Amino acid sequence: MLNRCRLYRERGWESIDAAGYADAWAHFGGSVITHPQIVERLSALAGIPVRYLGYRVAGELQAAIPTWGRSLALSRRVLKRKGMRNLFDLGNAEVILPVSPDAGIPLRHEVRYLSELNRSGFSGQRSQKEQLALARPPEELSRKFRYNQRRELRLFEEAGGEIRPVADYAPDELATVYTELFERRWGFEVPGKPRLGEVFALLREFLSGALLLLDGAPVAVQVLFRVESPEWLSYEYINGGVDPRAQHLSPGSVLSFINTQAAWEQARAGGKALRYSFGRADREYKDRWCNRVAAYRV
Repeated sequence: MLNRCRLYRERGWESIDAAGYADAWAHFGGSVITHPQIVERLSALAGIPVRYLGYRVAGELQAAIPTWGRSLALSRRVLKRKGMRNLFDLGNAEVILPVSPDAGIPLRHEVRYLSELNRSGFSGQRSQKEQLALARPPEELSRKFRYNQRRELRLFEEAGGEIRPVADYAPDELATVYTELFERRWGFEVPGKPRLGEVFALLREFLSGALLLLDGAPVAVQVLFRVESPEWLSYEYINGGVDPRAQHLSPGSVLSFINTQAAWEQARAGGKALRYSFGRADREYKDRWCNRVAAYRV
């Protein structure tokens, strides 16, 4: 029975190796959660083998997917079934799979938050109720909003605030800072805490953004991953931590302004689109920064 189900899911698809998947991703593009190195490293951390599949048309590879059984690799549902729900946290990440535009290739593996960019590349998906929140271009933010953000940044700097890139911090050090600020802000344990330093070490080259300090002590940090495709930059904002004692200076808002503005500048300097995801569109503050966009599921 299991073999018959797999034969149905994979009909038209064929097994390919990791290098073939990486080539397809480099050619067609993808997102953080589908990046070849992120898939490979986190799958190894979980101890779950990846089965890579490719779809050819007239002998040419037109799509590729990394799978864990009937689901896409790094699936939260699979981790939960295996008792590893909090092994790592990628939030409700936008899923962009490498596929030729308008190919209409059948997709039968379980996936949520499939990007609108894959809408015509695959068939078989349907709209899901939950939407994604993608950062608005600066010119779509109101003049008052932009003024207030610049004012908050100025006040933070005048109070002695500093801005440092997260790249300045070793993975274990960054994990400690994030854990302390997250738990101070939210009052419960940060997801994936036991292996957080290890995850940051595995994904260090993809970590992006800044960290804010006041009087030499960290007061705001965001876990932000970045990957680059041929036509766009993909950012995934997973979560953040803020010291409540610095709330009078709005460090969380200041950091969102710094990180999103830097991302837009990088994308436009490279002539690329930007996919800066705040994850699921489920909070009022995200609507101030983002547009809601459709997402799909299989």
